Amino acid sequence: MTTVLIADDQPLQRFGFRMLLESQDDMTVVGEAANGSEAIRMTAELHPDVILMDVRMPGLDGIEATRRITTTGDRTRVLILTTFDLDEYAYAGLRAGASGFLVKDAQPEELLSGIRAVATGDAVVAPSLTRRLLDAYAHHLPRQGRADGQEASPLEHPRLSSLTDREREILSVIGKGWTNTEIAARLHLAESTVKTHVGRVLAKTGSRDRIQAVILAYDTGLVQPS
Repeated sequence: MTTVLIADDQPLQRFGFRMLLESQDDMTVVGEAANGSEAIRMTAELHPDVILMDVRMPGLDGIEATRRITTTGDRTRVLILTTFDLDEYAYAGLRAGASGFLVKDAQPEELLSGIRAVATGDAVVAPSLTRRLLDAYAHHLPRQGRADGQEASPLEHPRLSSLTDREREILSVIGKGWTNTEIAARLHLAESTVKTHVGRVLAKTGSRDRIQAVILAYDTGLVQPS
């Protein structure tokens, strides 16, 4: 059973989500939050599998709430609700640690499949779309610097230090939005080998999912905006 926390400041919106989710045999709503602060508190108490997180809420917004929840190491995954599929809120939500986003007017079946995907550890957004988002908002990315003021090399980043050369190569092409099938074909590897490499990259870099690996590749300069 997938447990879901709904975080939205609109009572009618929460009611609609609850009715939809509880019509499913494999989902249950464990709570409703009207703002980011409530979402954080209720997550700590209830440990839901998934939070359906609206962006615009009074007080603490959904982006900051997502950031605080994902940095605790809690197993809860966040699915951001935004207005447009390529906007700054979607970008900010992924950067904050969300495992995906959906537009608010998504069809019910899209919402349900998105929740199920996130609950099982998958990302809802394709890496190729993540890359388009990062390219669109690359000017927001912090520059990786060193104490001497020079730009840091990706090799110096602590989250990449334990990667082998092959794993660093795999991370770089994940950052370019390549699928496992594309990686296998272009690097002349068996797809099973690619899956093993990807799993090791995620584990070694502490990336929650493939989306966070794409963001890491950008943050460290391993992949440059196109």
